[in-house]
Amino acid sequence: MHRASLPPILMGFAISSLFAQTAADLRYIAREPSVKSAEPPLLVLLHGVGSNERDLFSFADRLPGEFLVISVRAPHPLGTDSYGWYAVDFSSGKPVFDTKQAEESRKSIITFIDELHKEYPFDRKRVYLCGFSQGAILSYSVALTRPDLIKGIAVMSGRLLDEVKPMIKTSPDLSRLKVFISHGTQDPVLPLSGAEQADAYLRSLGIHTTWRTYPEGHTISAEALRDLVDWLGSDFR
Repeated sequence: MHRASLPPILMGFAISSLFAQTAADLRYIAREPSVKSAEPPLLVLLHGVGSNERDLFSFADRLPGEFLVISVRAPHPLGTDSYGWYAVDFSSGKPVFDTKQAEESRKSIITFIDELHKEYPFDRKRVYLCGFSQGAILSYSVALTRPDLIKGIAVMSGRLLDEVKPMIKTSPDLSRLKVFISHGTQDPVLPLSGAEQADAYLRSLGIHTTWRTYPEGHTISAEALRDLVDWLGSDFR
C-alpha cells in the first residue's frame, strides 16, 4: 500500500468539502486558495496505489496559499478506502501493469481537468500535477503527452512508463515544462534507478528538471515536502 507518511494538518484554509465531489467520474476534495484571485493556479494531487484522495491532502495546508488544491481519488477500488490508477500483477516476480487501465486513467485526468474548470475558474495556463508513486507515474504520463495543458509536475517516488514515450511529441510547450523529481535512495518499491532514467530522458528532450534525493524509502519525508513547497512557491517569486 503506497501511502505518503504525513499527518493530517488541515488548518487555516477554506476546505470546499471534506466529502468527495465528482468530475469526469473521478471523486475529489478541494482546498480553496487563501490568496484570493479571479483565476488561481491549480494544483492537482494524485495519490499512490492502495491509498485515496485524503492521503496527499493531509499536507494541503503546507502548500502555497495561491493554489487551488484538488486531491483526486483513483478510479479502481482495491479494498476499503483503497484505490489505484491501474492494476499491477506481481505474481511473475516482477510488476506487470494493466496498460489499458493506465491509458484510461491518463485520459480521465485530462478530462477531469477540463471539466473541473466548470466548477472552479482556475488559470488554465498554470496547472500543476503532484503525484506520489503510481500518482507520480500518471503525472509524467499526462504532462508529457499534453504539455499544452500542464505547466509543471512534481514527481515524488515515481518513474516514467516506456509505453508513454512513443506518444511524446517535441514542442515548445514540452521544453517549457517545469519538473520537480524527488526520490528516496533506499526506495524498495520503485528503485532510484527508475527516477534517474526518467530524469536523463527528460533532459534529452530539452526539459530542465529539479532533482532531489533523500536517504529514505518509499515515502515523502519532511525534507522532501519542504523542497516541494519551495519549488511550487518559486512560481510566485
